[in-house]
This record gives sequence, C-alpha cells and structure tokens, in this order.
Amino acid sequence: MIHEILKMGDPRLLRIAKPVETFDTPELHALIADMFETMHAAGGVGLAAPQIGVDLQLVIFGFERSERYPDAPAVPRTVLLNPEIVPLSQDKEEGWEGCLSVPGLRGAVERFSLIRYTGFDPKGEKIEREAEGFHARVVQHECDHLIGRLYPSRITDFSKFGFTEILFPGLDPAVDE
Repeated sequence: MIHEILKMGDPRLLRIAKPVETFDTPELHALIADMFETMHAAGGVGLAAPQIGVDLQLVIFGFERSERYPDAPAVPRTVLLNPEIVPLSQDKEEGWEGCLSVPGLRGAVERFSLIRYTGFDPKGEKIEREAEGFHARVVQHECDHLIGRLYPSRITDFSKFGFTEILFPGLDPAVDE
C-alpha cells in the first residue's frame, strides 16, 4: 500500500522515533513492503518510517540506478532497524540532497564521507557495514529522520539551497531523496 509522505512543517517529522522491539512479525514485514512501494512510487532512493507517520527506528534505502541522482553509484537495497552511525573519519564532503518530505527543493549538505553503520535486519539479524560517498550520504540522511531532523537544518550555505527546477533545469522536481 502506498502511504502519504509527510511534508516539512508536519510536527510528526520532528519526533524522535522509538526502537523496534519485536522483529520478524507479519506487521513489520507489511510495513517494510509498504515503505518500498511508497518509496518507488515517489521515485526516491530512501525512506524513513517517520516520513509516513510511523514512529519507529526503521529506514529503507537502495537502488541500482536513480533518475534523481544519475551520477550516483548503486547502493545496496537495505532494510535497517535501530541504526547507529559511527564516522570512521572526520572528513566531510558536500553534496546535493533532496527529500520526499521537502518536495521540489535541493540543498548542499556536508556529511561524513566514511561511516560504519550498524543495526538489524527485519529478522533481528545484526547488520554492520562501512559506507562511503553517496551510500554514506543516503544512510546519514535517512537516519536523521529518526531523530527529527530534515536536511535543511544541516545546510550551512543557503546560497546552495533552492528549487530543483531552478538549480537543476531539466531534472524532474517532483522526485526527491
């Protein structure tokens, strides 16, 4: 089922999500399936449960190829519950971000360039990966949703924030994240 994606200004996007306590349930698998369906319908590369009004520490991400980010390398399809991120370097890189909850806008955000993320898959099995570049950016962006942060709050240079159709003519402004 495709869910409505909450938009910036909705107070539910500012809440801190609760940890997932029960794994491998029919309800959890149905929620994950709905999230992937919602993400694909919106043309996104990631989605956090709070974006559809579910206060759980659950993010999904991944793609082979993205029309939204045509130069981005593939990111493995991942379901990540109760994630934790540890920077493996203090090096940061700036990159353009959009968000399904902030439609039609893009902004340049600095993110850690190399991270380790841990958490659990839907069955409760431990996940531990290192990620760099765009993969690391996507994980950090999605996990920000779990602490009530949207990418505009991380922008430091507002001359690099604006409408997608102006900043990137020809790119479909209706599809983000």
